[in-house]
Amino acid sequence: MSHHLYAEDPEPSDRVPTGPLFVPVRSGPAGCTARLFRTPLGGRTAVGFTSAQRLTAALGGGQPWVRLSEPALRALAEPVGATALTVDPRLAPEVSAAARTPRVHHYLRAV
Repeated sequence: MSHHLYAEDPEPSDRVPTGPLFVPVRSGPAGCTARLFRTPLGGRTAVGFTSAQRLTAALGGGQPWVRLSEPALRALAEPVGATALTVDPRLAPEVSAAARTPRVHHYLRAV
């Protein structure tokens, strides 16, 4: 019997459930909508956070959010072309060439 280790398998066959996510939303004409972001390569992605504290640290205290399961978030995002899901995106410092002062830059850009 052969056991595959996840380190050896570039794409594990088992998907680990993330549980309910804290999903950033914005107001729209029909109520609130999940905010979508772009990856550094320009692809669309839905974003979810594993805690309200992580969402606040990344997007600020004024960012509204809702709790959604991973399948629900994927189902909302897929029809508008966001087939990827990014959980707990990180921030990267970026230094402004003009001001030489550190700024916070998201790995992901809002759509």
